[in-house]
Amino acid sequence: MPVPIRQLPDILINQIAAGEVVERPASVVKELVENALDAGARRVDIDLEEGGVRLIRIRDDGGGIPPEELALAVSRHATSKIGSLDDLESVATLGFRGEALPSIASVSRFTLASRRDDAEHGSMLQVDGGTVGELTPRPHPRGTTVEVRDLFYNVPARRKFLRAERTELGHIEEWLRALALVRPDVELRVSHNGKPSRRYKGEDSLFSDARLSETLGRDFADAALRVEHAAAGLQLHGWIAAPAYSRASADQQYLYVNGRSIRDRSVAHAVRQAYADVMYHGRQPAYVLFLELDPTRVDVNVHPAKHEVRFRDARLIHDFVYRTLHEALAATRAGQAVSATDAHVFESPTARPGGTATGAPSAAWSRPMPQSHLSLRVDEARAAYASLYGDGYGGASTVDVSTTPYDAVSGAGADVTAQDGATLVPPLGYAVAQLHGIYILSQAADGLIVVDMHAAHERIGYESLKRAHDGDGVRLQPLLVPQTVAVSEREADVAEQESATLAELGFEVSRSGPQSLILRSVPALLAQGDTEALLRDVLADLREHGESRRVRAARDELLSTMACHGAVRANRRLTVPEMNALLRQMEATERSGQCNHGRPTWAHFPLAEIDRWFLRGR
Repeated sequence: MPVPIRQLPDILINQIAAGEVVERPASVVKELVENALDAGARRVDIDLEEGGVRLIRIRDDGGGIPPEELALAVSRHATSKIGSLDDLESVATLGFRGEALPSIASVSRFTLASRRDDAEHGSMLQVDGGTVGELTPRPHPRGTTVEVRDLFYNVPARRKFLRAERTELGHIEEWLRALALVRPDVELRVSHNGKPSRRYKGEDSLFSDARLSETLGRDFADAALRVEHAAAGLQLHGWIAAPAYSRASADQQYLYVNGRSIRDRSVAHAVRQAYADVMYHGRQPAYVLFLELDPTRVDVNVHPAKHEVRFRDARLIHDFVYRTLHEALAATRAGQAVSATDAHVFESPTARPGGTATGAPSAAWSRPMPQSHLSLRVDEARAAYASLYGDGYGGASTVDVSTTPYDAVSGAGADVTAQDGATLVPPLGYAVAQLHGIYILSQAADGLIVVDMHAAHERIGYESLKRAHDGDGVRLQPLLVPQTVAVSEREADVAEQESATLAELGFEVSRSGPQSLILRSVPALLAQGDTEALLRDVLADLREHGESRRVRAARDELLSTMACHGAVRANRRLTVPEMNALLRQMEATERSGQCNHGRPTWAHFPLAEIDRWFLRGR
């Protein structure tokens, strides 16, 4: 017998909605605190018991709710934040769907109390498992208090999936940490089981070093490079950690779009690509990034809990994020943190995405200098490469280490004098010795610099080869016999639509059927590799992200191998002038803080730290 169609009761509707909005206590805290911020709160108190399962109480000093609207606030799809489709397409508030309060109230013992400035007293409304009680007067300061007790008490199937108290509290603390990063202007006070557990003091500046330290730790703050760049109606600002500061997991990756904390695969992919050339294998970058754009260019109404968004110009945004971070990382050089007054801050270039990074070495070592004695060749690597892959590349035959001021007799560095008469020492100082044929020891202005000479010269050679090859562009090698490549229908569609992009990457390809392509030319540099697999990977990238850097990554891997073979090896004895020349080139070379494999090339030991080794001054 067929089951008749029937209207679901309101309480059941709200409990179903709670399954989408209220995953765990952290979800409740998120929804309620976001409501407080939308109401203009500058201080929010969060009281918790048993990881939020027994009690969640959120107090704020926001604008409050009129007594006649309290019952409406806990009814389904009631909101003050949107009133038309135009409002929905340009949402500027954190909450707007009107589902949070009725959903939470349907699965808890819920109390809502509030008072506006113009009211003589506050008012309170209780809701027990979705059943709304009577409105009663109650003394209350300006603002709103929401109390959620016994979460999921009436939905035991949901409650049994909650984790241990410490786990649930950890989820709440992590969300509050993410909020503290984007809203340093708001004071957050947290207590658990009657004891204060966390306090974030309100700050005026978004770029607050104190807030960064108290949320992610002093180590992150010290390693953070500040990024700020705008172009094409987009603005990206925040912090990215220097490559030497990396993580085993993605636990310090925070992305905000118009102030909303989100997860986005495309932006995460762009960040990983920006770090690809400097990150040690298997490690994760750390960052706090704020992306600002016209609200009409992003749809925030694609996820019930608003964790995800959909960009109308996803390809542009991916490229903008990649290029901004790529240039910021490229502009970092070995020695920068030693010479800079505010070492962990970096302003990215203001050129449009795709432009050249404007970062340059300090005037302390940027004047013309005499020719160095050191010019290390990579002919051996070039010959090895040519034997494997042919001559279809535009690499230079030598890697020239740039010049340095030194005394030809003593080998000591010649100090550079500034306009004000002060003596300036280059960031990596002047070489004094070579240790075990592997490390260069250098005296800097404020301590000791130790350089891994092979790793450093490997990066110098790699960047030189990339510049040489970039000057020639991608060269195509026609196939003697065109290849038929079997692909999916979606991949064939992408190849047809993106034929111009594929040509720029070095692939001459045309569609020959619903699920087949004809490949006529490939990138000359990669002709001896598995070009069919590379083409499929490129098509997958184009389909998912709107662009692909697979060809460049494969090329860079080969050039990196060349640079590794051409770099100075262990136990190669260098003269002091040669060591100084290598230091000067490190200071002028992009990404020279890491070798081609992401390992650090240098370390700095301040004089004060060395003094502590020997208990000096005690």
